[in-house]
Amino acid sequence: MENKGRIILKDQQFKLTIDRLCHQLIETHNDFSHSCIIGIQPKGTFLAQRLHARLLELTDIPKIDLGILDVTFYRDDFRTRDKPLAANKTIMDFLVENKQVILTDDVLYSGRTVRAALTALEHYGRADSIELVSMVDRRFNRHLPIKSDYIGIRVDALDEAYVRVEWDEVQGKDRVILFPKK
Repeated sequence: MENKGRIILKDQQFKLTIDRLCHQLIETHNDFSHSCIIGIQPKGTFLAQRLHARLLELTDIPKIDLGILDVTFYRDDFRTRDKPLAANKTIMDFLVENKQVILTDDVLYSGRTVRAALTALEHYGRADSIELVSMVDRRFNRHLPIKSDYIGIRVDALDEAYVRVEWDEVQGKDRVILFPKK
């Protein structure tokens, strides 16, 4: 996809947004002793890793559990695809039993990915609570009653529009781009 979209969050704003999200998490989770951060594969992992690294920098907490969760075969549409899906890896060396889970994804749109993540998480125990962090909340066209507890930026876009979060680790820049409908 060509970059003909409108940049709605640039590098410096992006970093400030990550910092704001971290400070909000610190206010709620304090020492993170009963909390863990879990990124939804594939794109929520970048947000999880970025939050994790920044939280360790901002606090003197020695360890915060970090997991990566694949939801490919928990999605309600995985059998309706034209070609077989390629699963990503789940990397979790801990259980979520009695923990406060901080679930992350790059864009909250329909809510279906988050629903799949909630189902997949059941295999790792029963969490005390689950909160959602989204870099972008698209607000409109939600298919399921799911909302973010922590939001980087809200975007009110028509259904046909596309929002992409770009990460320095992958695209060489941190930014959020809104592409118009085709």
